[in-house]
Amino acid sequence: MLTKTEPSAATIATEQLYLEMGLTPAEYDLICTILKRQPNYTETGLFSVMWSEHCSYKNSKPVLAKFPTTGEQVLMGPGEGAGIVDIGDGQGVCFKVESHNHPSYVEPYQGAATGVGGIIRDIFSMGARPIAMLNSLRFGEIDNAHTKYLVNEVVAGIAGYGNSIGIPTVGGEIQFEPSYAKNPLVNAMCVGIIDQKDIQKGKAAGVGNSVMYVGAKTGRDGIHGATFASVEFSEEGEQQRSAVQVGDPFMEKLLIEACLEVIQNHSAILVGIQDMGAAGLVSSSSEMASKAGSGLRLNMDAVPQRETQMSAYEMLLSESQERMLLCIKKGHEHEIQALFERYGLEGVIIGEVTDDGMYTISHGGEIVANVPVDALAEDAPVYHKEAREPQQYRDFQAQAPFVPVIADTAKLWEQLIAQPTIASKRHVYEQFDYQVRTNTVVLPGSDAAVLRVRGTNKAIAMTVDCNSRYLYLDPKVGGQIALAEAARNIVCSGAQPLAITDGLNFGNPEKPEIFWQIEQAADGIAEGCRVLNTPVISGNVSLYNETDGEAIYPTPVIGMVGLVTELEHVTTQSFKQAGDSIFLIGQTKAEFNGSELQKLQEGAISGKAPTIDLTIEQAYQSQLLTAIRSGLVASAHDLAEGGLAIALAESAFKGKFGVNVTVPFTSDLLFSESQSRFLVSVSAANHDAFAAQFGEAAVAIGQVSADGVLRVQATNEDVEVNTAVLETAWEATLPCLLK
Repeated sequence: MLTKTEPSAATIATEQLYLEMGLTPAEYDLICTILKRQPNYTETGLFSVMWSEHCSYKNSKPVLAKFPTTGEQVLMGPGEGAGIVDIGDGQGVCFKVESHNHPSYVEPYQGAATGVGGIIRDIFSMGARPIAMLNSLRFGEIDNAHTKYLVNEVVAGIAGYGNSIGIPTVGGEIQFEPSYAKNPLVNAMCVGIIDQKDIQKGKAAGVGNSVMYVGAKTGRDGIHGATFASVEFSEEGEQQRSAVQVGDPFMEKLLIEACLEVIQNHSAILVGIQDMGAAGLVSSSSEMASKAGSGLRLNMDAVPQRETQMSAYEMLLSESQERMLLCIKKGHEHEIQALFERYGLEGVIIGEVTDDGMYTISHGGEIVANVPVDALAEDAPVYHKEAREPQQYRDFQAQAPFVPVIADTAKLWEQLIAQPTIASKRHVYEQFDYQVRTNTVVLPGSDAAVLRVRGTNKAIAMTVDCNSRYLYLDPKVGGQIALAEAARNIVCSGAQPLAITDGLNFGNPEKPEIFWQIEQAADGIAEGCRVLNTPVISGNVSLYNETDGEAIYPTPVIGMVGLVTELEHVTTQSFKQAGDSIFLIGQTKAEFNGSELQKLQEGAISGKAPTIDLTIEQAYQSQLLTAIRSGLVASAHDLAEGGLAIALAESAFKGKFGVNVTVPFTSDLLFSESQSRFLVSVSAANHDAFAAQFGEAAVAIGQVSADGVLRVQATNEDVEVNTAVLETAWEATLPCLLK
């Protein structure tokens, strides 16, 4: 394919071609002021991707500044490929979440697969070995062929990449709401283990040092992917398939091993390393130079290409997968080339570090771009958008609480457990290899996944969580709940929460009501982080999640990691034996707004979100973790969607147990979604010790039974359901709906 003749700088200005690239007239004028001239076509393209929301965070930087990012456990906070926390013994755990939303609607298999590939590169570019994947997915209701297609293809893409590369996919969450019908969310999280001596930074420093391109060849896929991810969607957007990349997990497997070998065995000559992610070569190279306060001179003729006659513009903006950029000390390039050759990968010198602060690109013997490097990266514009409290929020706050009408409690229990958001996700996670590398201690299906740290008696617990319904009702309270629920999942597995990564998925920030949601949610999450001591160490912002003007629910996904100090502390949600005592921790109130029950009965959600007191939350989590570490707890499960009724059933399924419990409230409150609650089982021998340690916040409500019947005595009625009946309904939903 011949390269089209590129429009002149004058044509770009007079015909406002920069608008098609995602730049505003004010931004174009600013570029002209910086350069003291009109930018040419390549330069306009560089600014358009680097100043996109996806790369520059221009609309979200003021919001991200709200988050606490430091703590004694933090080894690396935001700003690099991923964050890292200390787990002792000279080791760290490295993790991050990344979104691939728009690509996954247009091309769900490759969109999801390349989302997985990209987040894995962020982890090993830090010097960490990836050990686990999680994902947080949102789709519309599964009542039409297109949503079924999206779910099946996204899951297949995650499985296809993760299984092939040999990294276990160990956990995640899926929710179904109408607001995601034309804008699904695909958030992938990767966790890695690192020796602290191997921590890397993405920088290109030292005049004369070489910039080396390693990995796969560059094609025309994914050009303008960052811009594509930074605008509202429309039906026409579905045609933008060129903005979606194609992944090769086998190539990435080689890339992981080669890069880790460079980091571990050639650290003396490695100056910096970064993945070519969003905005490809221009983003990785300009950011590496900007961070180091240096300049770069790159020769596009040297870039390995898999298509003919590619322009500099195409090579710089391509988001072809499985590529990394390295800065290597001058005179040692041959060592790196030989190493990559051994893995069958490209390893070529494409430029050098300069001291002039300029980003200079040559192609075909000509200079095709020459701009200040900081103008592309550090000095991108930052906007303080207008925020306005929506009328809808005021209406919800003023609304009378939703009161469910329940004719048959047992039947309702069965209906609720079969709702797609609550139902078993086994149909999905069984497509993932979650035991490869044999470190998985707790498999998918419990509150958090747990992986042992090889060669130690420690383990890492990990989860990803967000109930976007509560955020839709009240973004600040919903943000606190999202964080608290993730921490509850970690504590229930026997781990101390350490830190979070956040995937902030919202609508169009240029709408004041949406920006208000973003600010409120950030305030809620930040407050939760401070109280629970879980700083934000990495993350991703995905805005403009709207299609034809319809925004998604605000969905700030919380990825959290915790440390299990002794393997014997690992706890799961399943009851262990008949005769064990069951305790309910926390207060149950008539809180049904935003609940699974309200959605089931009214077809929509409204009203005030459930309340949460972070001080109480922190106290209960701390007490429960102490009890677990004291060996008093047999099982622990947090109460979430569907309340106590669902938690009892989920805890009983694995051992086909029943329960005999008496609750101090009416049967409708079995489905309340009050916060800061746990369902805990302890052996009869530990009953008194647990009760004494926990105090009045924990109420003994009954025992685990062997007969497979869940019997609940409420203040107004006795309810009885068969565990097997509920389990059948719970297991059957997704396979049936996704056929």
